[in-house]
Amino acid sequence: MKEDQTANFEVAEASEEARTGSGSARPSRTLWGDAWGRLKRNKLAIIAAVWILFMVLVALTADLWVPQTLGSPTEIDSTSMKTMSRLPPSLEHPFGTDTLGRDVLCRVIYGARISLAVGVLATAISTFIGLIAGALAAYNGGWWDTIIMRTADIFLAFPYTLFVIAMLAVIGPGIQNVFIAIGILGWPSIARVFRSAILSVKENDYVDAARAMGASNYRIITRHIFPNSVASIVVYATMNIGGAILTESALSFLGMGVVPPDPSWGIMIQDGQTYLATEPWLMIMPGLAILTTVLAFTLLGDGLRDALDVKMKDA
Repeated sequence: MKEDQTANFEVAEASEEARTGSGSARPSRTLWGDAWGRLKRNKLAIIAAVWILFMVLVALTADLWVPQTLGSPTEIDSTSMKTMSRLPPSLEHPFGTDTLGRDVLCRVIYGARISLAVGVLATAISTFIGLIAGALAAYNGGWWDTIIMRTADIFLAFPYTLFVIAMLAVIGPGIQNVFIAIGILGWPSIARVFRSAILSVKENDYVDAARAMGASNYRIITRHIFPNSVASIVVYATMNIGGAILTESALSFLGMGVVPPDPSWGIMIQDGQTYLATEPWLMIMPGLAILTTVLAFTLLGDGLRDALDVKMKDA
């Protein structure tokens, strides 16, 4: 009897691999292979991905190629404050200089490090918490589902930005505290998305078959449920990075985020708002950096959503 159950379970596993395309019989028709094919045909998503990759490379390699003539993005020279304050864009300073004589282009480039780091790390924290909470709520159900979802409702009942500001008022500003606050308070929406995905997947016949064959909960979740539910999380997390960057910029603008003199796009906008009528580049340049980066993550997430939709048919 035990040998028969093992054989039947292996048949169920093979059937699931054939259904998802993970087996060796149809290697060219995997979910991710089909998704990549559809994504390549989405020009906006590809342009967004190229722009994100460009921003990441620029931010990571800035020390290697940013000209020393642009100066430091943080250090203040008393002499430069008098002679180079609020210079307009030129060949020497393509984005102009700020009120303290620092090059705006240099600060935008180094500010990308902070914004991208906060976006990725905050999203990683919220995704990790959301995945665990959503999986426990959906798979176990009962009081697990009630407690976790009602806790999520409590978090969602408060305005998100005000909730983050309140948390930063307790733990203090700074780069580390910013992505911790954004990450911890951003899990409820991800938990809801993952919970919905699991609830739709766990009702499939192959999950019931695996359970009937004696598979453990861990194996069912990792082997059957998670791979078929992760697509929605990939899409949501990609879009959430842009949202986290926007939140960090807003917090820095309000003085609750990154602490000066560290370069932050939000701080640069806050410093330049006084001179919007006379020196608009002080706000326009970091504003464009925020706009293009957040838009790129949104377009990429939208493209991933279409590419990972299993109901999409190739033309």
